[in-house]
Amino acid sequence: MYLYHFGMRELPFSLTPNTNFYFGLPSHNEAMQVLMTALKTGEGFIKVTGEVGTGKTLLCRKLLNEMPDAFEVAYLPNPCLSPEEIRYAFASELGIKGLTRINQQQLSQKIQLKLVELNQQGKGVVLVIDEAQTIPWESFEALRLFTNLETESRKLVQVVLFGQPELDEMLASERLRQLRQRITFSYKLRSLNIDEMNAYVKHRMVMAGYQGANVFTPNALKAVFKYSTGVPRLANIICHKALMLTYGEGDHSVDKKHIVAAANDTDGVIKSSRRNVWLLVFSVLLSCIAAVAIWQAPYLQGAN
Repeated sequence: MYLYHFGMRELPFSLTPNTNFYFGLPSHNEAMQVLMTALKTGEGFIKVTGEVGTGKTLLCRKLLNEMPDAFEVAYLPNPCLSPEEIRYAFASELGIKGLTRINQQQLSQKIQLKLVELNQQGKGVVLVIDEAQTIPWESFEALRLFTNLETESRKLVQVVLFGQPELDEMLASERLRQLRQRITFSYKLRSLNIDEMNAYVKHRMVMAGYQGANVFTPNALKAVFKYSTGVPRLANIICHKALMLTYGEGDHSVDKKHIVAAANDTDGVIKSSRRNVWLLVFSVLLSCIAAVAIWQAPYLQGAN
């Protein structure tokens, strides 16, 4: 695609949460400090929320990678599970064997014995849950009961919830008041301001291997912030498409016009009045790029 054109070794604006691209934005650093402080104090529930695209999953993976050795970690990336499935998934993450053909009481006993064993080894247990807003109502009770297990000095299980604002709405319900009262540490991720967005874009280009002068002009960076409204995921999509468009034109500098065209081709952003013109240009260039790739394929295969 455009990697060779711009002298990069990997895509700078991939949507895959890659901790190698972690920037350490103020909001993310503050969230990490809250998480680490809460884990050290042994609190039962810890919550991090944020709008779609603000970097919750990236922060979650950063936490998993940097979890102190004193903790045994269980990770549930897709927690849309029944209470029974939650228990089985938790037990499996803890490495508990013999889970087949046992009832829920036996399963709970196995989990409790494993937690006590880990505590005797000096290890705390942290259950990290991403996309927590998808947890069924009845499964929250299973999570709350996990945190009932404790010694005289600390909980045997700490639960970290990462979720969208809908999680806060669920927790505000009267039916979850017992769980809500156990959340003593929480943090809400925010969108980036314009200076943070500029630094974010430049950082990802450098981490992808780019070593030249700034590819994105000052006007382009302002446009990225305007159309993404400070949301990193939208900025990634817009910047990726803008680089494709710039490459298709044979240019090496991303200007405002490229950002406008990319934004107009992206759902979730404010559209420009020139939408139709630039959508046509963008579509034609993508077609040309695809045609060249198809034309070159037989020759590349022959060279191999």
